[in-house]
Parts: sequence; C-alpha cells; structure tokens
Amino acid sequence: MAVLVFAESLSGSIKKAALEVVAYGHKVAQALGKECIALTIGNAEGKENLGQYGADKVYNVAGADAFDAQVYAAIISEAAAKLGADTVVFAHSSSGKSVAGRVAVRLEAGLVSSVISVPEAGAFKVQKGVFSGKGFATYEIKSANRVLTVAGNTFRPEVVGENVSVEALDVALPASKVRVKSTSTVDGVVPLPEAEIVVSAGRGMKGPENWGIIEEMAGILGATTACSRPVADIDWRPHHEHVGQTGVAIRPTLYIAVGISGAIQHLAGVNQSKVIVVINKDPEAPFFKAADYGVVGDLFEVVPRLNEALKKFKAAN
Repeated sequence: MAVLVFAESLSGSIKKAALEVVAYGHKVAQALGKECIALTIGNAEGKENLGQYGADKVYNVAGADAFDAQVYAAIISEAAAKLGADTVVFAHSSSGKSVAGRVAVRLEAGLVSSVISVPEAGAFKVQKGVFSGKGFATYEIKSANRVLTVAGNTFRPEVVGENVSVEALDVALPASKVRVKSTSTVDGVVPLPEAEIVVSAGRGMKGPENWGIIEEMAGILGATTACSRPVADIDWRPHHEHVGQTGVAIRPTLYIAVGISGAIQHLAGVNQSKVIVVINKDPEAPFFKAADYGVVGDLFEVVPRLNEALKKFKAAN
C-alpha cells in the first residue's frame, strides 16, 4: 500500500502548498513503512521536482486543466485504487477542502481535516487544532482507507531526494457538469494560506486612501496584505484579504496587525501564527494579550518610522 499525495498546481505551476503536502506525505510514508506517490492533474510545470521533497514516484493525469471538484475527486479516487493507496493527502486549501470530502466518500475513508501531526506506526492517530486554535484533539482513524488535509505552513518543504521521472496515469475523465463562464484571479501575490509573512490592518486606518503605508511595509518584507472583516465589509479592501474566523484562517511565521483591536472572531483565524506583532494606540486592545510583541502608539507615526527602519536594515543586510 502507499500514501498518495495530491500536488496542486496554480496557473500551470506547482504550488508551495503542494511541496508542503509532499513533505508531509513523505513523513507519513516513512512512519508507516510505505512509499509516497505524488499525483498531479493537468499542466503542472516542475512536477518532476516533487521527488526532491520526498515523492518516490510522480504520476500525471492529462486532460483536466480546469479545476472541477467532482471531476478531480473521481480522478484521484480512481488513481488511489490503481496505485494501491490507502492514505490520500491534500493541502487544507480551498481546492483540497472541496475535493477531500468527495474522495473520502468514494473510498469509504475516515477523514480528518487540517492535521498538524504525523501518525505513528500502529493506531492511525493525528492531531488538529480545535476550539478556534485554543486546544488540540487527537483523532484515530479506524477505517481501512484514510483521507487527510494538512494545515498550511505546518510542515516546511525540505530537500530529501532528487528529481524523479514523471509517469502518465491513464484514468477515466468524467464529463464536467460545471461550465466556467469567467475566471478572476489575483496574480503576483502569495496566497494568504501560503504566506510566511502577513501584514494586516483594520479600521484604525481610517480609510482606504491610507493603505499605502501598509502596502509599503508588505513590499519591504515580501509579505502578503490582509485585513479585518469590517474593512472588507465596507469595501476598503477586497474580500479575499479578509482573515479571521469567517474569512481565511492563516498560520504565517510572522503576522503584523496594524490598527486592529483583536476581536475573538479575528483572533480565531490568526492565533496559530508563530509570531504576532500588534501596533495599536489603545493599550487595552484585546490583541495585545495574544501578541508576542506590541507597540502602543499612533499607527500613522509608528508605521512610517518602522518602514524607514526596515529599509535601512534591508539595505545594510
């Protein structure tokens, strides 16, 4: 039996999330004494590189470039059966979440989403965060087949092997029931679930015209910008930037919150960040209780000075 990893591709290129999932699949395969097989669908430039991150074999299914959760679920389920995989792993991304449940039904498999641990040999047990990240729970999957989605920025890609040849896999391609009339994407920006550094701001910015200092900081740090829900709701920023319990849940290495009070709904989506920095003029802002570092001050004075200091540091290093 094997561990099958679905390696997502975005605009024809392998995503960072795919490398993380392959790295996780490699660890699972090692723990269970199995091989790790990566599966790509459609055009996926760089798929041969997946061997560097732990894939023993890489297969590609051609002819399904446009994403359709139902079609992808059928392809991955048939691939799992053909390749003898009893464990299927996805990224906990919008695509992964939309396919994982369908695959679990098809394979009559137990499903655990957003896992943060590698199962040990013996009983198949994995951990995930619960209660908005305030606790952790251990789940045991007792079914013969298992499906997992892996929390982003949890398992860093590591080079453990070398490129492998990509083999074509012949599976039935069901007709899509979805007709895509148009597609709107954001290019040139690291998606929030994959971002290592996130600079976020809230209503303390007073208006969308002031966002230049936030974008400047993000540019200096190579970060992705985000915002609180009220900011997205009043159309100061696009909704895909909304992080929190009702938006995108993220786990970056560094999260900088500017002018955000830190309501519990917002904290629920960002409290798994490794380091949190808060800038707020209200010393009683709830966010300071969750912060690793905090600056009490007017953001319109603090952020420009911080940007200048970051520029000098970057120039000197």
